[in-house]
Amino acid sequence: MSLTYAQRLERLEVRNAEFQFWRARKTVEVTGWKFNDQPINIGEAWPHKTPPIGFTADVTVPEGWPLADTYLYLNLGGESLLSITASDGTTKRYGLDPYHREFLAPSQSFSLQAQSVPRLPFGEPVRAPKLERSELFWIDRSVDRMWLLMRQIAEALRVLEGHDVVPYLLDAAEQAFYAIDWPSATADYVARTAPAVMQQKIWQLPELKANPDGLTDAQRGTLDQAYDALMARLGELQKRFPPQGKVALTGHAHIDLCWLWPYDETRRKMRRTFHTALSLMETSKDFRFNQSTAHYYWQLEEDDPELLDRIVDRAKDGQWETLGGMWIEPDTNMPTGESLTRQVLYGQRYFEKRFGTRHSVCWLPDCFGFAGALPQLLKQGGMKSFFTIKVNWSESNHIPNDLFWWEGLDGSRVLAHSFDNPMEGYNGFVRPDCTTPTWKNYRQKDRHDTTLLCVGYGDGGGGPSPEMVVREEQLRVFPAIPEARWTRVHDFFEDAHTMAKTTPVSVWKGEIYLELHRATLTTQSAIKKLHRKAERSLITAETLASLGHLLGAEPPRSLETEWRVVLKNEFHDILPGSSIAEVYVDAKAELEQVLKDGAAAQSAAVEAILAQLPQGDGGAVLVINPTLSPRPIRLTLKDESIAADGMVPALSISVLPASALDPKSGLKATDRVLENDILKVTLADDGSIASIIHKPSGREAVEGGANRLFAYTADKPRNWDAWDVEEDYGQKAEELSGFDSIELVENTAHLAAIRIKRTFRDSTIVQTLSLTANARRLDIFTEIDWHERRVMLRTENGVAVSANRATCEVAYGVVERPTHSNTSWDEAMFEAPAHRFIDLSEPGFGVALLNDAKYGHSARGNVLGLSLLRSPIYPDPMADEGYQCFTYALMPHEGAWYEGQVREEADDLNQPLIAVPVSGKAVGEYCPLTAQGLDVALSAIKPAEDGNGLIVRIYEPAGRRGGFTLAPTDGWAVSEALSILEEPMDCDAAALKPFEVKSWRLSKSA
Repeated sequence: MSLTYAQRLERLEVRNAEFQFWRARKTVEVTGWKFNDQPINIGEAWPHKTPPIGFTADVTVPEGWPLADTYLYLNLGGESLLSITASDGTTKRYGLDPYHREFLAPSQSFSLQAQSVPRLPFGEPVRAPKLERSELFWIDRSVDRMWLLMRQIAEALRVLEGHDVVPYLLDAAEQAFYAIDWPSATADYVARTAPAVMQQKIWQLPELKANPDGLTDAQRGTLDQAYDALMARLGELQKRFPPQGKVALTGHAHIDLCWLWPYDETRRKMRRTFHTALSLMETSKDFRFNQSTAHYYWQLEEDDPELLDRIVDRAKDGQWETLGGMWIEPDTNMPTGESLTRQVLYGQRYFEKRFGTRHSVCWLPDCFGFAGALPQLLKQGGMKSFFTIKVNWSESNHIPNDLFWWEGLDGSRVLAHSFDNPMEGYNGFVRPDCTTPTWKNYRQKDRHDTTLLCVGYGDGGGGPSPEMVVREEQLRVFPAIPEARWTRVHDFFEDAHTMAKTTPVSVWKGEIYLELHRATLTTQSAIKKLHRKAERSLITAETLASLGHLLGAEPPRSLETEWRVVLKNEFHDILPGSSIAEVYVDAKAELEQVLKDGAAAQSAAVEAILAQLPQGDGGAVLVINPTLSPRPIRLTLKDESIAADGMVPALSISVLPASALDPKSGLKATDRVLENDILKVTLADDGSIASIIHKPSGREAVEGGANRLFAYTADKPRNWDAWDVEEDYGQKAEELSGFDSIELVENTAHLAAIRIKRTFRDSTIVQTLSLTANARRLDIFTEIDWHERRVMLRTENGVAVSANRATCEVAYGVVERPTHSNTSWDEAMFEAPAHRFIDLSEPGFGVALLNDAKYGHSARGNVLGLSLLRSPIYPDPMADEGYQCFTYALMPHEGAWYEGQVREEADDLNQPLIAVPVSGKAVGEYCPLTAQGLDVALSAIKPAEDGNGLIVRIYEPAGRRGGFTLAPTDGWAVSEALSILEEPMDCDAAALKPFEVKSWRLSKSA
């Protein structure tokens, strides 16, 4: 009878399954365990689950067992860092997890020590942990290697269906089976195969032999001969059916800094994973392993310096590859451009200091979209290549290339690569049914003959297994499937760059928007606000201290320590809101401490500035403008709002008299109307905004109502609860129309404000709409006490503007996004990132929606939307629960957004002028650093990393070009243009291109 290929393959797989039951020649149980010095038996529950938890045992290998073939199998009930100490006192450490449970015996007797947690790799609790299994086994290597080889052949046959090699491969495997003399003695056979699934289904198994025999030497001899013949046959087939394509393998262990576990557990995961990777390097000189994230290596300096030293040694010989060039693998949608700059600056400097190298590859496999500023920052930071696989997660549309030039907002390009592995993505495997589809999915085969594939258990760490190393060796002789070899990631990209010099490569321009995980722009909104405030606090503290130094104060101190805390909390599962509650307890405490440290640094800088100012009479208030734009006198002084008629220059230090604080005239208000010389705001009967008249233009800014609040009660994604918002969320909306109360709560010459209280189910929303005497925007201070689950709250604002595209502020610039759904690409962008503003403008007039804490925006038709909060139940059932507050604002303006000074108002909302009452100081204005030429935005003024002077970093924010120069106060000189690494850059120092980021050093000239 003739079977089909599918039937023969099924038969092959069934026969393969038996090998595993003969893999151990002999087995003995390891007993004598202690749990925190208390005896514990195999199968016994842990006495408790509270760390620290330590297991210890002493082991003796039975007489006659060869050490080279003696292994320890452990399942202690959770994850562990296992230490094995040989009889000569040497200790080796390994990660112990569900994927790494077998360890070579180091000597005839040895001791075990394990630091354990009752958790699985993805943070899942082991509810009833027990000492599951502990035994020594004498491995039958002949069985083991044939079992693996046969599995690999079956996996290859599965993915090579229809290929001409299939009948030959099947025949080769079958002939190998026929050549084996397999055991058949009843007692041994039944006992050995008893664990098989079909045997476990039997009503009652017979009494099983306690120590069933394995293969005899003669039987093992036939197995070895069959293995060698099969390997030879595969080699012959490879000549006839050569490998199709090349896959560059890199060992990898994606370790989320925090996610379904807190950071303290990550510190343990790092050690477990890294010890495992080093152990594989001892068994294979070909094996390569990569690990990004400067923060992890820095943490090891404290946690395990000996381990770090070993890693440094392996990095020197090329087996361990550090890459990434950033402090951590951050979210890139929400951090400011300066934060992304510090990620590169501090990351590259650390790698250079600790490993003696900088990195040319940015490694971000798992982020939820990529800012268009990144290519420029990577290039300036020494990185010319970029890797991710997350672009393949988009659900509707896909970037059409896997190897392409990614061109940023400013025109800088990096060579980007992404692979599409359907088997666990960046947590790939060394197996034919992983490498083959990855190669098949690779779309630039005609340009470059190799794709990258990172392999190893990840997200919760773990990394490659010993089996993966053996698999790679066996696969070297396989026919038809892609050639897969261990490779350094840098080498892969160097080869790709060589190809790109002579072969056209497609270009993707601008941001890389992920059509998935859009809710990460909103979830855990309180942490997002803290993060933005922390960023701004440090930037302002550095700016103030630098201005003081230019006036003659002491040089500013480095805030790198504080910055590192901010950068850590930009990790792509912290800032996006996709972690467990414990993570946010830590993040809140850390960011609040940064705010305290930043406030202290600002206060010290203000005192240092005051010490440089001349004594005199008449000064009432010190006002410092820490931005590169002139600002109206709009202050908070002793908890009172001041809105005067004057302006303060960019980067200025002004001592103003009391008369300069007189209010600008024209402010008036009722409980339904707020009005000054620029705006007239009228509320509708339900408390929403019916009208905003922009007096200078005479234009109505509202059409269809503004500040309409909607609760979306169908915010229940099919997957990824904290990450996703579905496109149908708007199908079930409840408008918070009406109010519990409305009242005019402030009506001074400086400030008028109306407070509106609303109730939604078990939650309350209190909004204070305020207008200062000199305001160009209406502020809406919002306080929420939220007690709902799986509901999203948004504000929708209909504006009297028609435009096909809205302008959104992003890191170091702006992007334009569609207001329509003409194409599938447009339709998919129903929620998108923006920083401090989104603007809709038509020729001559526009309206901007500003904020001080939010990132999730929409622009559909004439409606500008802002997501205020959402409350998923996984992985934090209490996300966004309780009190939070923030401000957003509506700003009509003449001209385009940059002509109407929208960005400058966003500066003012997010970083008000610094104001301090003074006495005994002369009235005066001091501008220790001025700028001429194109209007630009300040990124930072900071102490130079080498201690020599100050670094000024600016960026062009609107897509314009023109001349630009800096003029410091007397006694200071300006360098040529510098990169973000504070090194000379080959460019025109006196000119700026659209969205260009540029730095200079200010140093004392005398």
